[in-house]
This record gives sequence, structure tokens and C-alpha cells, in this order.
Amino acid sequence: MHHSNMAAETLNLTVRGMSCGNCARGVENKLGSTPGVTKVSVDLAGASAHVEYDTDLVKPEAIVNAVRALGYDVAA
Repeated sequence: MHHSNMAAETLNLTVRGMSCGNCARGVENKLGSTPGVTKVSVDLAGASAHVEYDTDLVKPEAIVNAVRALGYDVAA
């Protein structure tokens, strides 16, 4: 059997502490540059981040820690 698809998962995070567009862009850029993350959408108004990632390359904890490293609170 040949699989061309990666093992993609979606992670929805509640990110507290973002107060402006720059905050949301910062989170988006940080997550987007994380190895294994394939797609990121940050919603400032909804205080959330929607992350698509390859489970073979990155674990959810690493994604959460990347956001926390920026100083935001992530609800599990």
C-alpha cells in the first residue's frame, strides 16, 4: 500500500492574552515556523488557534509550548 498523505491532525487551542493583530500574527508566525506544522489560522476575536500538523514530525505539546514561549496562556 502506498500512502502519499502524511499523518495530519488538527489541534484547536484556546489562546488567552492576545490583545491585538500583532499578537495574533506573532502566534501565527511562531506556529507556522514550527517544523511539522502545515497550516495555522489564528482568530484574535475568538482567542483561538487552529493548527494542522504532521503527527510524525511534531507533537501537540510542542505546539502548545511554542505558544506559551511567547507568553500566552493556552487552555488544554
